[in-house]
Amino acid sequence: MAQNFPLTPNASPLTGMKKFEKPIYITKPFMPPLEEFTEGLKEIWDNQWLTNSGPLLQRLSGAMSKFLDIENLTLFSNGTLALQIGLQGLGITGEVITTPFSFVATTHALYWNKIRPVFCDIEPDFYTLDPQKVEAAITPWTTAILAVHVFGHPCNLEALADIARRHNLKLIYDAAHAFGVKVGGKSIAQYGDLSMFSFHATKIYHSIEGGMLVFPDPSLRTEVDYLKNFGFKNEVEVVMPGTNAKMNELQALMGLHVLKYLPALIEKRRTLADRYRQRLKAIPGIHLPPQPPAGVDYNYAYFPIEVDEQEYGMSRDQLYENLKKYNVFARRYFYPLICDFACYQNVPVTDPLEVARGVAERILTLPIYFDLELEQVEGICGLIEFRSGFVRSNV
Repeated sequence: MAQNFPLTPNASPLTGMKKFEKPIYITKPFMPPLEEFTEGLKEIWDNQWLTNSGPLLQRLSGAMSKFLDIENLTLFSNGTLALQIGLQGLGITGEVITTPFSFVATTHALYWNKIRPVFCDIEPDFYTLDPQKVEAAITPWTTAILAVHVFGHPCNLEALADIARRHNLKLIYDAAHAFGVKVGGKSIAQYGDLSMFSFHATKIYHSIEGGMLVFPDPSLRTEVDYLKNFGFKNEVEVVMPGTNAKMNELQALMGLHVLKYLPALIEKRRTLADRYRQRLKAIPGIHLPPQPPAGVDYNYAYFPIEVDEQEYGMSRDQLYENLKKYNVFARRYFYPLICDFACYQNVPVTDPLEVARGVAERILTLPIYFDLELEQVEGICGLIEFRSGFVRSNV
């Protein structure tokens, strides 16, 4: 039970369970050894080159190309600007079919390009776009599909590619959660017309802030590089109204060091995820997503559960609030749906979104990160297990 782990001596009078001494948040950024990072800082100080495609950024770009086994990529200051610029570089207009079950920046990128989002439902296992619903949502104004590899789980790549090909649509992936994932031995970056990765500090791989676009068409590289650097072609020519979305040398330095540790980061998360599964699988009302399909090398970016109020005896929101009382800060991720935010409530939604709405009401992502200890996972599971038994025995 949780009281066997490093908790404070202050027990709850209702349950006898004890709070964790320090808060356990949904995630915590991995920090490489300080001495390694400091050596890199010395190089930056010696170069006196902080931004504008410096040597460390060029080194990171090369390392990414090798890691992903892909030639065409470009780095950004963050993933949101990368996606905005990627959409503009591809010339996307009109309507784009996308998911309501994602971080809001997915739809924001459409809005900033004056593109109308068309929300359609997700499939219930891995929460990615349901291809049948995608095809049903296509209209004469549809120009692209913007799908999300939710929690790092790959979308139905073959089905979406088939739909895009038959309807002459661009296929764009928000791969913010999916860095390091492989399908059939190939990086997930090698699918679709464009993939955006986020290197935000909350991600399994990060560069403090940062992002990346990956694409098969080499001609797109020039366009997006102009767009992320004010449209400058050279010192005296501005060829398009671009913006400032360049990654700087400090971000690149962090990215280079974190990349070295990625296999260890994934392996630790796999161990934590396995322990969560072992402890939670038998609790009534706590539903876990399926294991990744054969052929998928997963990155264990998140650990979501669904809470069935009738079976568990407590709603998702009650469990969320109760965990906070014990210093465990899970997250209702993603809730509410994007289409329910005030800024998008005027966007017509014809799909009833039955699966997405149900998942959004039940979803809870649990803490998972490199520094999280197995004993702490045991404690979190003990709280979920104990509260379940307490509620059911007192209904």
